[in-house]
Amino acid sequence: MFFDRFYSRPEFQPWQAHFKQVIAQRTDPKRHGDLAAWLEHLNALPEIAPSSIDLNQDTIRIGDSSDLSTQDQAQLGQVLLNLSPWRKGPFQFFDTFIDTEWRSDWKWQRLAPHINSLHGRRVLDVGCGTGYHAWRMLGAGATYVMGIDPSMRFLVQYLCAQKYIKSPSFDFLPIGIEDMPNPMPSFDTIFSMGVLYHRRRPLNHLLELKSLMRPDGELVLETLVMDNLEDGLFTPENRYAQMRNVWSILSIEKIIELLNEAGFNDTKCVNQNITSLDEQRSTEWMTFHSLREFLDPNDTSKTIEGYPAPKRAIFVAQI
Repeated sequence: MFFDRFYSRPEFQPWQAHFKQVIAQRTDPKRHGDLAAWLEHLNALPEIAPSSIDLNQDTIRIGDSSDLSTQDQAQLGQVLLNLSPWRKGPFQFFDTFIDTEWRSDWKWQRLAPHINSLHGRRVLDVGCGTGYHAWRMLGAGATYVMGIDPSMRFLVQYLCAQKYIKSPSFDFLPIGIEDMPNPMPSFDTIFSMGVLYHRRRPLNHLLELKSLMRPDGELVLETLVMDNLEDGLFTPENRYAQMRNVWSILSIEKIIELLNEAGFNDTKCVNQNITSLDEQRSTEWMTFHSLREFLDPNDTSKTIEGYPAPKRAIFVAQI
């Protein structure tokens, strides 16, 4: 039911049988023991018509506190809190501000000046999380955004926003990049943010992204980087900043080399940033350990494992 609108989209009809198969596999209730409870929370959201929606500010804003009754206020806040942790944002649902673990708006501010205008473009957001950046892409003028992320919790959090925004222009599919048809040259702009370092074969990831791009498309790639790597690649022995699945932290030079090898051109690194304790932190909406606990308590320039602290870079490339 959540994907009926997507299945009816004419631009993706040649691949709909494939999408139906992989989405059915990914959403199998046997794989997600908490999904039924999350959907109950989703269904408990009060029926409210927002007086306004703003997708083009640092905080995604849905409605106003005056749209709610006192009963609705309490019910809305509790349902959203029940769906914690909220990792990417921030969001304002009527009177409820969701102070997410990540200040995702800061990343958007870093990349927005360097990319082609999204007006009139069809966009893919790989690893879209809650959908925060995808909503910002719509706010920036994209005509359509497909967000993909295999996390079912992120899907339900997206559905919370979509319940009130009711946008026909943003579809969230709970799948990974490996589940996408290859090739499917359908997107003018593709964002891959926070994904590359989770890939054992980073070149393959870049080739997957290219296979989904239209001619003259643009790639926006954001990932962990590390300086002074002899071969341009670092793979931690066990964990990196307490993350188990980090396989490919590359140097900036190596990423540009791989982008060129994959067939991109005009590749450039447009931003470098060391993640601060103000950008990633624990909050009421994400109460687990966050960056502070992942760094050496005596030297925050290092992770708790002794590696260089997280540094991220943004790359823009064309085909």
